[in-house]
Amino acid sequence: MKSSTKNQAEGKFHKIKGRFKEIAGELSDNPKLEAEGAGEKIVGKFKEKISQIKKILGK
Repeated sequence: MKSSTKNQAEGKFHKIKGRFKEIAGELSDNPKLEAEGAGEKIVGKFKEKISQIKKILGK
């Protein structure tokens, strides 16, 4: 598997995982869990951008 494809898959996973954490934090009134979810989503977006850059560079 190309590293760009791997980064894209990991990015999507982190975004989904982050969204679930945010929802769980909201439902349980846990701001720490909500913040962890927001951070996780940012990591996912970052990995997806890395993937796009690698595709452009052909890696």
